[in-house]
Amino acid sequence: MRNEPVARAAQRRHRKTPPPRGHWAFVGLVLLVCATGLFVEGYTHGVLGETIQAASQAGSSGPPGPASLLNDNRPVISATGRRPSSYSMPPRTAALTFDDGPDPTWTPKILAILARYHVPATFFTVGAHVASYPALVRAELRAGDEIGSHTYTHLNLAAAGWREPVELTLTQNALAGAAGIRTNLLRPPYCGGPDALTAADWRAYQRAARFGYLIVLDSVDTRDWARPGVARIVAAAMPHGTRGAIIMMHDSGGDRSQTVRALPQIITRLRARGYRFVTVTAGLHLPAADLPATTSQRIIGLALVITQQAADHAVQVLAAGLLIASCLMVIRLLMVMCFAGQHRRRRRSPPDWPSGQPAPGVSVIVPAYNEAAGIAATVLSMVASSYPGDIEIVVVDDGSTDDTAAIVRNLRLPGVRLISQPNAGKPAALNRGIAEARHDNLILVDGDTVFDPAAVSRLTSRLAGQAVGAVSGNTKVANRRGMLGRWQHLEYVMGFNLDRAMFDILGAIPTVPGAIGAFRRAALAAVGGLSADTLAEDTDLTLAVCRSGWRVVYEQSAIAWTEAPSTLRQLWRQRYRWCYGTLQAMWKHRHSVVERGASGRVGRRCLTYLVFFQVLLPLIAPVVDLATIYGLVFLSPLTISMFWLAFNSLQMIACGYALSLDGERIRAIWSLPLQQVVYRQLMYLVTIQSVMTALLGTRHRWQAVSRTGVFAGEPDLAAAATAPADLAR
Repeated sequence: MRNEPVARAAQRRHRKTPPPRGHWAFVGLVLLVCATGLFVEGYTHGVLGETIQAASQAGSSGPPGPASLLNDNRPVISATGRRPSSYSMPPRTAALTFDDGPDPTWTPKILAILARYHVPATFFTVGAHVASYPALVRAELRAGDEIGSHTYTHLNLAAAGWREPVELTLTQNALAGAAGIRTNLLRPPYCGGPDALTAADWRAYQRAARFGYLIVLDSVDTRDWARPGVARIVAAAMPHGTRGAIIMMHDSGGDRSQTVRALPQIITRLRARGYRFVTVTAGLHLPAADLPATTSQRIIGLALVITQQAADHAVQVLAAGLLIASCLMVIRLLMVMCFAGQHRRRRRSPPDWPSGQPAPGVSVIVPAYNEAAGIAATVLSMVASSYPGDIEIVVVDDGSTDDTAAIVRNLRLPGVRLISQPNAGKPAALNRGIAEARHDNLILVDGDTVFDPAAVSRLTSRLAGQAVGAVSGNTKVANRRGMLGRWQHLEYVMGFNLDRAMFDILGAIPTVPGAIGAFRRAALAAVGGLSADTLAEDTDLTLAVCRSGWRVVYEQSAIAWTEAPSTLRQLWRQRYRWCYGTLQAMWKHRHSVVERGASGRVGRRCLTYLVFFQVLLPLIAPVVDLATIYGLVFLSPLTISMFWLAFNSLQMIACGYALSLDGERIRAIWSLPLQQVVYRQLMYLVTIQSVMTALLGTRHRWQAVSRTGVFAGEPDLAAAATAPADLAR
């Protein structure tokens, strides 16, 4: 057995080390940054769907505005003052313009063609794309091209309302941050020629003119966005006679391969007709549109560029995380259901004890620290066991400050021994009890647990199997009255017990729970008893027993009822200890992954599963919630609702199957969808804190869970152990 002074020293280190500080502030900051990024991404991309199209149609109809009187050949409009003025390109002069960019696929190809033919162009850029791909804007400027604004999110200004100045300002900031410039050219999205303007369009253009913009429409629309074919794009780009032209094309917004193939032909044919190519301002003999930005404008713009790019990456991470999380959840559910079915077909529940066979003696070890609320029920349920052999009950009072020892002493039951010691921790208490026990078949029980009368027999009969070193029983939640109790009940049945059935088939059970587990003394001696190296002493011990070559099996019919935490605070403390201790045990036994034999089997089958489904999956679980909120706000609420419904349907099928296998009432399943709202978030936050604590190298302190005494009110506790339904009500 492990040396007790060493165990006490390890226990004192656990107690004295303070918890980490500031990590939740860091997590909050990360969540705030992610939320900001998702809002930016949702604003810049999520609003470009049906809402924009509907607004476009609404703004494209209505009575004509004053600009409808302007000639179609004068597409550049100054909307200031009461009387509009307009400009036209000189004869045999063409300005090639491209909307909706920059685009990482099509803009470089268009720039390469323009450079090959030595042709300048004017690019009306979407601000969000500028912030996402600033290098392309700088490449356009180096090539001698001109930059104009096309709003930040391709918004229909006629229906924009208060968003118009926001869109225009954001685009200017994006240009300042990406290339250090500002522009006074604006091409409103969804615009037509001057003779197609409505009154709503005209009001929007007048508002834009107050910011100093020159409105650039088109005199020739190639309609390349509709992909009519290269020949039609080329034909549509040809102006009438020798008229000057502002030719509209697109370098983003979809497949622009036809535009790329048509562009050389357009340039060649227009040159053959004597046309020269200019930027918009050069053709009109106006000052250059691209003006240097001030230092403050560049700083603000750089912040916007960084935020937009972070938002782009956040959505990519969100999509990848959602895909990974969804796949892991589905894979886990299918795996555990398949293995549970196989385990059910293999399972042969042993009788209370085989007739005609002598029953070996059994020692039940009960470590107790401040367990006054439930220790009497625990001991009485052992005494009421139907096991035909000798049962010795050893209660180790680990320095309790309540009446735990007095309650056990006053029971005055035969076969019950009380050992008192100064507080040294649960592993030390168990080791003390094991050392004092008279029998070689040992059952380790928590002080808040009530055994079914047949549990001892069924554990011991499985322990008699060849090379079986430990047996895990079936732990059930007794206090299920409230919603929190119901959620834990479903978690025990659907999570812990299904996992144990799967691990039993794989021959690599990671945890024999402290509430109900049986061990051979030889198996415990082979691993040196319980260790205080981790806070999950049951997981640490089980992994050590498995690695030593002993078999660990799961006996589903050996049932114990335990008192689960009754408040969120108590639940957090318990699960935090469990999760952190499991991480410690996984790290301690990490070398088993590369070892051979029984140890390697445990490492590769068990630890790999724990890494993916108890560490990685909870860490990326917030992605599912973020994706849900993002989708409901910016994407399709119907699609997100269907996804949520499908996921919960699969969960409920698995839960119903697990309840059926465990002999539980199916009606408890109604609370499962609600579990996704509070309980699941609590569990993954526990994992996040545990992982951060481990990464910071901080030891978590031992914490006792307060007991409400769910078994204390039963007058006949032996009968209570056989009537779990009464306890669960």
